[in-house]
Amino acid sequence: MRALAEAENTRRRAERQPPKRASMQSTVFARDLLPVADTLGRALAAMPPQMSETADDATRTLLAGIEMTERALVDAFARHGLKQVGAKGDVFDPHRHQAVAQAPSDVAAGLVGEVMQPGYVLGDRVLRAAMVLVSAGQSATPPQNDGAGGGVDIKV
Repeated sequence: MRALAEAENTRRRAERQPPKRASMQSTVFARDLLPVADTLGRALAAMPPQMSETADDATRTLLAGIEMTERALVDAFARHGLKQVGAKGDVFDPHRHQAVAQAPSDVAAGLVGEVMQPGYVLGDRVLRAAMVLVSAGQSATPPQNDGAGGGVDIKV
C-alpha cells in the first residue's frame, strides 16, 4: 500500500512540474524583454513634440516605425497576461511600487506623483516594481524673495 501511495504521489508531482517550469521560463523571458520596452519608450519620449511636424519624410517614417514597434510589443505583452503598473495618480502600493522619493505634487498625498520607470506584473506575480515618486500633497506657495539677500537662511 505504501509503495502504491508513493508511486501515485510521484505521478502527481510529475504532472505538476511541467506547467510550473513553463511558467517560470515565460517569467524569465518576459523579464528579459522589459528593457526593450523601456528603451522604446525612452526613444519616443526623447523626440520633441514638434518633431513630427518639422521632420523630413525619412525621420517621420523612423518615428512611426518606433511607435509601431512599441505598440506591437505592448500588445504581445497584453496577449500573454503581462500588464504595466505604476501610473500617475495610482494609490501607492509597496508590493507593486518602489518609492524613490517623496515630494510635493499636483496629486493628493499618498498617490503616485511621477513614474520614473513603469513596473510589470504577470498574473499576480510582480516581475518588476514601478519606480515612483510618491506625492506629499500640494506644495505650499514658496516664500517670495524680497531681493534683500540670498533667499536661503543657513543656521550653523
